[in-house]
Amino acid sequence: MSGLLNLGSLVLGLIAWILPLVNLMRYKKDGHQNWVVFSMISICACATSLSFQIFYQSHLVTIADWAALMDTTDAVVFVTAVLLIVTILLNVMTLLLYRNRTTS
Repeated sequence: MSGLLNLGSLVLGLIAWILPLVNLMRYKKDGHQNWVVFSMISICACATSLSFQIFYQSHLVTIADWAALMDTTDAVVFVTAVLLIVTILLNVMTLLLYRNRTTS
C-alpha cells in the first residue's frame, strides 16, 4: 500500500505540470473561463503530491527502514524542490498571461 503513495505522488505531480501547460496552450483560443480552476487544481495536486511524499517518509520511519530512508531522502528533497518550483513558475506564467483577459 505504501508503494501507492509514490505512484500517486508521481501522477499528481504530472497533473500539477500538465494543467498549467494546457492553460498556456489554450491562450489564443476563445473561452478563458476555466483558467483559474485549472491553476487551483494544479496547485492542489502539487500540495497533495508533496503530502504523499511526507506520508511515505513517515511510513519509512514507522517501520524503521533507516537504509531506505537514508538512500532516498536526498533524491526526494531534490525532486520536491523541482516539482514545487516548476509548478509555481507555470502557474505564475499563466496568471501573468491571463490577468488582463476578461471572460465574455
